Amino acid sequence: MTADISFGFSSYSFHSKLSTGEMTLFDVIDWVAASEGEHLELASLSDDPSSPIPNIASDPAFVDEVRAKAESAGVVLSNLAVGADFFTEEPDEHAQQVARVKSCVDLAERLGIRLMRHDVVAHAGHPGDDTPLFERALPSIVTASQEIARYAAARGITTSLENHGFFVQAADRIRRIIHAVDQPNFRTTLDVGNFVCVDEAPEVSVAQNLPYAMVVHFKDFYIRPAEASPGEGWFRSRGGKHLRGAVVGNGDIDLAAVARALKASDFSGYASIEFEGWEDCLLGCERGIANAKRLLDQA
Repeated sequence: MTADISFGFSSYSFHSKLSTGEMTLFDVIDWVAASEGEHLELASLSDDPSSPIPNIASDPAFVDEVRAKAESAGVVLSNLAVGADFFTEEPDEHAQQVARVKSCVDLAERLGIRLMRHDVVAHAGHPGDDTPLFERALPSIVTASQEIARYAAARGITTSLENHGFFVQAADRIRRIIHAVDQPNFRTTLDVGNFVCVDEAPEVSVAQNLPYAMVVHFKDFYIRPAEASPGEGWFRSRGGKHLRGAVVGNGDIDLAAVARALKASDFSGYASIEFEGWEDCLLGCERGIANAKRLLDQA
């Protein structure tokens, strides 16, 4: 296996247990420490002070406890992922969003994290041809991301956007934003599975965007054609295909081709399992990381 790739997990993989209280973040850290993983990404899903994942409203003592726990367990806190929406033509609202994400940069610094993913628009997509809408949104996305990247650079932190949320999920839109922002510490969190949500072939889009990757997410989906009727628990791609999360290596994405592209690239750094399947999340994480490592070994 490529020696410069460190495997771990996104905390989102454990969402089913964290959201019910079955596991705390400290339990997750212990589980990761005992697993094949070396690091943990923190996916902050809200600014609720009671959230199990640190956020800008969390008690500072809790934030410090999380950092201390990870350090004592030997688990690197690799990346902080937060939501944001810069698609607004209201200057005050734009400034508030930028200020909020800067506070998230400060949170990452307090946690000892040197990588941070922030969204640039809301997750929901838009019907029809949204190209004119993307052109309208692009200037506000770029100015916000530039300001945040410069703020983060002064703290030794690299920022990124992820290919998710339909509106900026396509590989070319991700690259367009990165080139427009044009900051050396602004890159992409590259989710190898999310491209299927906009009906792109991951084996093509991953290779195109790997040169800009800060972190790689390993994810898998079951994919069924639009005319299929798989029942409840599936969601639709932009083009109408049925999608459902799978254990990495068990789904329909050509992860062998993705692994070959990753191995052939210059990428080095963190790769994370992001499990979204129906199986027990601990089982999904355990088998997913084993399969991802095996695929990369065989690439």
